[in-house]
Amino acid sequence: MRYNLRKNLFVTGRPGVGKTTLIRSVLTELDVDAGGFTTVEVRDGGRRIGFDIVALDGARGVLARHDLVSPYRVSRYGVNKDDIESIGVPAIERAVAESELIVMDEIGRMELCSDRFMHAVGAALGSPVPVLGTIQDRRNTFLDAVRERGDIRIITVTEFNRDELAETIADAMGELIKRAAQRRAAERRDPHEPPPMGDDVP
Repeated sequence: MRYNLRKNLFVTGRPGVGKTTLIRSVLTELDVDAGGFTTVEVRDGGRRIGFDIVALDGARGVLARHDLVSPYRVSRYGVNKDDIESIGVPAIERAVAESELIVMDEIGRMELCSDRFMHAVGAALGSPVPVLGTIQDRRNTFLDAVRERGDIRIITVTEFNRDELAETIADAMGELIKRAAQRRAAERRDPHEPPPMGDDVP
């Protein structure tokens, strides 16, 4: 069965424009059972020293640090593949199995050192569960393949539209979540069971 009604929505834009803040606002507006992960800056004395990866259920790990020795590097940061695979990948897989909405904030260069992570992203996008995420505004084979999917809608966030987007995106995702729930209910229904009838049917 195909789920090809653009059920996956990503926001993109320059660093610092407010993509993660927008995602949080949408989640607050929706108030649904969401799973997945976010990434957060880590600062020391006002200076950014790296990023953490945080599952929506609270599990937290190191995504990258400026002083981390790693074969995987993005800019001045060493990337921690182990925590991507022990925190990020299970968070996506649990969301596919258990949640009404999958959150992936963000898909960027740091996460792409892991084949397991990329596979989990692909499985989430192809699942019946709607996805809300952020995608880095950069070009590489994997990010380009995500953008080119027929079930993806991408919205660019700017300083001029970010305040009005939360309600627009929340409305769109709410409709997608409702459709997904109706589809699941229809699939669970016994094919031999007659459809529900109204009170006026004799």
